[in-house]
Amino acid sequence: MDLLKYGIGIDMAMDSFDVCLSVIDRQQHVIIQARSSFSNDKTGFDRFDAWCTKHKKLPLPTVYLMEATGVYYEQLAWYLHTKAYDLSVVLPNKARKYKESLGLKSKTDRIDAKGLAQMACEQQCSRWQPLSANIYRLRLVTRQIQNLTEQAIALSNQLHALQHGMFRDKDLEKMLQKQLVVLKKNKASLKTKVQALIDADPALKQKFEKIGSIKGLGCQSLAVIVAETNGFAAFESAGQLVSYAGYDVVANDSGKRVGKTKISKKGNSRIRRCLHFPAFNMIKYEVGVFKNLYQRVYERSKLKMKAYTAVQKKLLMIIYALWKNNEAFIDKIPGPALGDTAAAPSVALVGQGTKN
Repeated sequence: MDLLKYGIGIDMAMDSFDVCLSVIDRQQHVIIQARSSFSNDKTGFDRFDAWCTKHKKLPLPTVYLMEATGVYYEQLAWYLHTKAYDLSVVLPNKARKYKESLGLKSKTDRIDAKGLAQMACEQQCSRWQPLSANIYRLRLVTRQIQNLTEQAIALSNQLHALQHGMFRDKDLEKMLQKQLVVLKKNKASLKTKVQALIDADPALKQKFEKIGSIKGLGCQSLAVIVAETNGFAAFESAGQLVSYAGYDVVANDSGKRVGKTKISKKGNSRIRRCLHFPAFNMIKYEVGVFKNLYQRVYERSKLKMKAYTAVQKKLLMIIYALWKNNEAFIDKIPGPALGDTAAAPSVALVGQGTKN
């Protein structure tokens, strides 16, 4: 039997992980070689590594594949990365769709590991690149800012309900007001920390200053995008980034029926959330390239939010181009008034003079 490569599927959980080791031959048959489970800690990682060495009888290429399951996968991913193993990490929805295509209807840890092992054997997945230390810290802080924002909104809603109910309790209202003050103070402190992390890294600071030339795009929003994409390290094209953020357009047509098109929203929701208000700012401050795009989409669809979503997508793509080229944004030609249907202005990258 002429074997090609090993695929090791890893299904992560908080305390443990299940693994399946499979091998594929030239006829594209995937054969399970071994299965097991290990604790999600250093001891379990060492036992897993020894188990893999034991069951890989042949010197074949080996691909490790796991899902990006919250933060539970990160320690094992770092462990495998430090050993220079060929590791890929895929989004859960991508792995789920693949397993559905195999006819694996049930969901257990063993079945998930089996599906990931077969995916590792059959597909060419991109190699995982870990976050840099500074960007990893940036991600921790920006995510905590979002958590505090969500808690503050929930408390504000509770306080509003208490203040407008039939019966009021002053003690409860004071308690919620104190909690809101603490949350706002902590949020302000974390925003200061974001700026400090950026200032401490000269290369990061330079890129932020150049991209910050886009009027209406704040440092905090840009920090979220950079942190959630690891500085765009794993993206080879703007299309991959658009799909990762969930801005890719999906159609719903069948036969003669023509359905509505919409963005998939199957991706990183934190990126879409942080671009919500900057999209409004692009129109408020009349940044030509975005304002003209907004006008064109709105005139065609008569839907404001669809036009704002188009602006969000365009803004993300321009940020990606500026980051990759290490250039600043210039809205080269002033945009026309909102009622003007003239062609959109070009956007130049400083030093290049090219259109995007």
